[in-house]
Amino acid sequence: MQPNEGKDMNETPNASIRAMVMNLLSERGIAEITGTEPLFSSGLLDSVAATEVLLALETDFGVDLSDEDFDITQIDTLASLEHFVGSRTPA
Repeated sequence: MQPNEGKDMNETPNASIRAMVMNLLSERGIAEITGTEPLFSSGLLDSVAATEVLLALETDFGVDLSDEDFDITQIDTLASLEHFVGSRTPA
């Protein structure tokens, strides 16, 4: 997915995150998930999808991922991804 692809400028960050993840899942034939279902550790999303998510976090949401303590497990569910972006988005 390209940065800002299908992104409605009036969408909330959580709606944009959810849309991005659901798009990645639908590309892999997965129609629905819960907010607490593991995305990466379960194999629903692979390393290519992880790269797309990380790129979108930086380009679309302005999240700085240069923190050496960052770990993909911090964003392994939709709920944790939304929380992570909310806590790291510049004011």
